[in-house]
Amino acid sequence: MNVSHPAVHPIEAPPLTDAANGAPRARMKDIQGMPGTLGGLVLRFFQFAFAAVSLCVMATTSDFPSVTAFCYLVAAVSLQSSWSLSLAIVDIYALLVRRCLRNSRIVSLFTVGDGITSTLTFAAACASAGITVLIGNDLDNCAVNHCTRFETATAMAFLSWFAVSPSFLLNFWSLASK
Repeated sequence: MNVSHPAVHPIEAPPLTDAANGAPRARMKDIQGMPGTLGGLVLRFFQFAFAAVSLCVMATTSDFPSVTAFCYLVAAVSLQSSWSLSLAIVDIYALLVRRCLRNSRIVSLFTVGDGITSTLTFAAACASAGITVLIGNDLDNCAVNHCTRFETATAMAFLSWFAVSPSFLLNFWSLASK
């Protein structure tokens, strides 16, 4: 009677050379900045840090809810900071267990998420910059408002967007090269 045994049988690793001509097999290397690399973790940290600073600075002003663009900035950087923090945790896990994050579904998810959050953050930063210029330069109303805080929050949102852009482009390039 042939009965299978509940034992795990090891499988041989594929050869590092092509059997037909003896040439080494081509493998895509992890480029720093892609998911699961130290560069990717650093980019995620900066994305999170800039978005969190923008959120904290804007949330500490008392009159930001009176302007829709500033409310949009708070919502966008909240989403950006939570997205970047969650992907930073995934990067830390991948680095600790030495796991590759080049699965096309995972990279697709990262690419779409980075694209959406970066677009929202950039649009919110542009809208907030326009309102800040309107308040500061056109209305000369900085004495009453918190122009310095608004400018700081807007600048941090732009820096967060600058940090998201390489992540998005590297993920998109990785998808396109498959």
